Amino acid sequence: MSRFARLGALSAAAVLALAPGAARAQAAADAVPAPAAPLPLKHAPQPTTGAITAADLMTRLYIFADDSMMGREAGTEGNVKGTNYIASEVRRLGLKPAGEDGGYFQTLPFKKIMLDPSSSIVIGGTGTPARLAAGTDWAAAGRKSVSLHDLPVVYGGTLGDSTAMISGDQAAGKMVVFAVSNVRAPQLRRGFGDTYAKAAAIVVSGPFLDPIVPRYARPQTFVDDPSRVAPTPNGPSTLLLTTAAAGQLFASPMAGLAPGAPGRPVTLELKLDITPVPFPARNVVAILPGRDPAVAGEYVAIGGHNDHIGTNTRPVDHDSIRIYNHLVRPGGAEDQQKQATPEQQAQVNQMLADWRKAHPNSMRADSISNGADDDGSGSVSVLEIAEKFASLKGNDRPRRSILFVWHVGEEKGLLGSEYYTDHPTVPRDSIVAQLNMDMVGRGRASDVTGQSAAGQALHGGPDYLQLVGSRRLSTELGNLVEQVNKDDKSGFVFDYSMDANGHPMNIYCRSDHYEYARYGIPIVFFTTGGHSDYHQVTDEPEYIDYDHMARVDNLVYDIAQKVANLDHRVVVDQPKPDPHGVCRQ
Repeated sequence: MSRFARLGALSAAAVLALAPGAARAQAAADAVPAPAAPLPLKHAPQPTTGAITAADLMTRLYIFADDSMMGREAGTEGNVKGTNYIASEVRRLGLKPAGEDGGYFQTLPFKKIMLDPSSSIVIGGTGTPARLAAGTDWAAAGRKSVSLHDLPVVYGGTLGDSTAMISGDQAAGKMVVFAVSNVRAPQLRRGFGDTYAKAAAIVVSGPFLDPIVPRYARPQTFVDDPSRVAPTPNGPSTLLLTTAAAGQLFASPMAGLAPGAPGRPVTLELKLDITPVPFPARNVVAILPGRDPAVAGEYVAIGGHNDHIGTNTRPVDHDSIRIYNHLVRPGGAEDQQKQATPEQQAQVNQMLADWRKAHPNSMRADSISNGADDDGSGSVSVLEIAEKFASLKGNDRPRRSILFVWHVGEEKGLLGSEYYTDHPTVPRDSIVAQLNMDMVGRGRASDVTGQSAAGQALHGGPDYLQLVGSRRLSTELGNLVEQVNKDDKSGFVFDYSMDANGHPMNIYCRSDHYEYARYGIPIVFFTTGGHSDYHQVTDEPEYIDYDHMARVDNLVYDIAQKVANLDHRVVVDQPKPDPHGVCRQ
């Protein structure tokens, strides 16, 4: 699942250095059950079958999330290996290629962009000029190099709150600084609408962005797509500033400023270097043709994302990280700011000591984020569902066609699904629904799968499954999912907590389904939710619940069959979003 920033794991040294006396105090967390016992580190592959089984999924995932895939980051050799594996499987299954040039791949025009270290922001006005350090105090989120001198600065208000934002006329020709509480990569990429098109630069700043700024100073990737709706070439540059750096622009703290308050003028020298990526970033696209000529030109899309976040620059101790995160950071990267209380640290130390005693030779350094659950689980689930569809004969095949898409670049801001829906290889209005599978391999009682809108921790269980977006465009589709679960005796208890309007985690906007939904295509997002291994080196195949994942996959298969065999398209009865607007849950 996409996160605005890639967040590294805590080092083993840092874990062990957090002595109880030095740990920052915080409210004691609810007791968290111990993590499930792992499966073997390696697994010998076995032939897969036409049935959806835990054994098949285990074979596939141990291949797809192996260390040899190097974390499958988009635009790297590891992702090429992962997409080669998927393409070889769908070719073996006899699915119809639906990529470019008669093949299974759709290659994105991927490029690398990097902030030149000579870039600078100098704050002028009264007093001694202050220089903000590029890559530490600020970073660029756009693709436009500019040179602007004595640029007026104005506080724009709180982004997203139209009652507390300045007008476009007030912003014209100025650097507009917005306070933000939540902003996502697609929003930065698509800009902030036409209202502020005449601003010279737009700055976003908020505490949650502080750890993200250094990441944006490192090489980033983007899709160089001239047809994409984006800020105009003469539009404003977009910058990210830490809260401390943004505070230096004004005479008083931003929290007390009124929209329109002037700041100190700045000189901005922004230089961005753009180069091609060394390896292609590819969607994998395949079709199972429908049996009914009357509706075979309509498609039920099933998808997952083939990429993950790659490797860390330094190894960490796998077991130390896993124990620490399980107790202190149950949301993994979602909880990166949490530190252990003295009580928690004592528990970490005891559990680690017990683990070392029981496994004296288990120490292993780990630098690869394998992405077994995120989204190896979704990718191999789509493969497993594809194999079951491919095994069908005659009238058992669905009336409508099934479109399988393994999207790339989800972790970098839904890039592959955005590109596919902007440049579909089948007519976009022929896609009747999209079923998205992202992180479907966990959901145990020991996993904190998310939180309610009120901030209460959610936990998994034997019949646990989260649904997001299932009725946001089509009430009928949401009802159909419930009916299939009941009629087929799948036995799942659906958790809709993360689908609440205004939910602070904004999950509806954070995975590939939204890129379909923005064009009015009904979607359902299936996930077993978060856990302490999310975006960590510990997200490995040995921790997956394969039996539970097979149940999820059989449910999604049954739903796809039901939608594909309806005597009508699922009805869209809810308002469609602006396909080029900003997603808000």
